[in-house]
Amino acid sequence: MFTTLVRTVILYILIIVGVRLMGKRQVGELEPSELVLSLLIADLASVPMQDLGIPLHAGVIPILALLSMTMILSVLTMKNVRFRALMCGRPSVIIRAGKIDQQEMRRTRLTVDELLEELRSKGYVDPSEINYAILETDGSLSVLPYAGLKPATAQQLHLDSRETGLPTVLINDGRVLEHNLKGRGYDLRWLEKRLAERDCPEPSAVFLMTVDEAGGIYLARKTI
Repeated sequence: MFTTLVRTVILYILIIVGVRLMGKRQVGELEPSELVLSLLIADLASVPMQDLGIPLHAGVIPILALLSMTMILSVLTMKNVRFRALMCGRPSVIIRAGKIDQQEMRRTRLTVDELLEELRSKGYVDPSEINYAILETDGSLSVLPYAGLKPATAQQLHLDSRETGLPTVLINDGRVLEHNLKGRGYDLRWLEKRLAERDCPEPSAVFLMTVDEAGGIYLARKTI
């Protein structure tokens, strides 16, 4: 039993290392080579976990070899444009100037329903409103509407806008994060005053409280 636990922990750590090497990606954002690597590592790790008759190194060595190959391929894709195109593919322009490229859709095996679904997820229902729609190498669709259909920015509307910076969590589920509080240059007395201004008796009644670099405060009370 103990041997099984140790083997599982070792293989689990190796899988975590492999996932970390692929970067912070979601499953749907994996490149083809990364997806293949994930499937192979999962398959190689499952066999030594289940069968104690198979030596542990029979799973560890192939996994290490795959991880090493991944690092080599990563360097090659960074250095060589042609190799990167071979391994990762190239983006495909599906819509150009409001017109759907049917030949490119057939080549990428993208259906009309999938295209319309992606457009709706970006807030567009009419392909004629799209200047460019590009199918990226990870399978996502980048939608670039005409300039006149893009949402107006504060700069275009000549509105005064200020940078608030990154919010810092001061209270997390009733717990005061004193390190973050001091990092912003505040103390417990300042925190107590801000809570009193919002009719909040104590930090334990707060689910989340943040403060940004401009001094803006967000507070959410506990409901349960």
